[in-house]
Amino acid sequence: MTTTRRAFGALAAGAALAALAPATTASATPSHRRLIAHDDFRHGLGQWAVELEKGGTVTASRGVLEVDVPAGATIWFKKRLEGPYVIEYTATPISAGGVNDRVSDLNNFWNATDVRSPDDIFATERGGALAEYDHLKTYYVGYGANTNTTTRLRRYVGEAGVRPLVYDYTEPLLVANEPNRVRIVSDGSTVRWWNNGRLVFDYSDPEPYTSGHFAFRTTWSHFRFSGFRVWRLSPQHP
Repeated sequence: MTTTRRAFGALAAGAALAALAPATTASATPSHRRLIAHDDFRHGLGQWAVELEKGGTVTASRGVLEVDVPAGATIWFKKRLEGPYVIEYTATPISAGGVNDRVSDLNNFWNATDVRSPDDIFATERGGALAEYDHLKTYYVGYGANTNTTTRLRRYVGEAGVRPLVYDYTEPLLVANEPNRVRIVSDGSTVRWWNNGRLVFDYSDPEPYTSGHFAFRTTWSHFRFSGFRVWRLSPQHP
């Protein structure tokens, strides 16, 4: 996956310090929440919009969203989400000898809007290649990206060729065939991304994106997703 080293101004120093900080393992479960959206992946892709760079297979049945693709893939949740909320899902990278079973790129967009059609993200056509998403304003995590060598948080600003880095780590990374229980918190200026109870990214955004669309994103990989839930949070809960 193509990446850029362009950083987010003063955030570069903060990112370097954060990379040295010990992992946080405290619970991410909010104490006050109610379910506002979900998909058990038993009834097809009606709640999702799929954008593929070079084809592949994306299916939803028997409780699993299966993504088996040779190149870029973005699977958008059609419902626009308004914060504060928390997203939860489980993702397993499959390594079983398949042609696309490259353990890499458990990625997400969230609170995404497209500056070319800010009122309707689906009014602008995109084809799955990563560069086509530069016009988004969004948060983006690339977990185990670049053939499972980097884990990064970016804050896209809607400009071609500009994908500002917030944090840039070399761990944690993906483990083949092991589940990743992801929790994403969007609570005003608080932006958090958890995996298996570990707080991977904890960012306070002075100009936060507080609403928009969520997507699963990957490239040349094979994943199985389950248990997609979105919960409404009371403000300022972790």
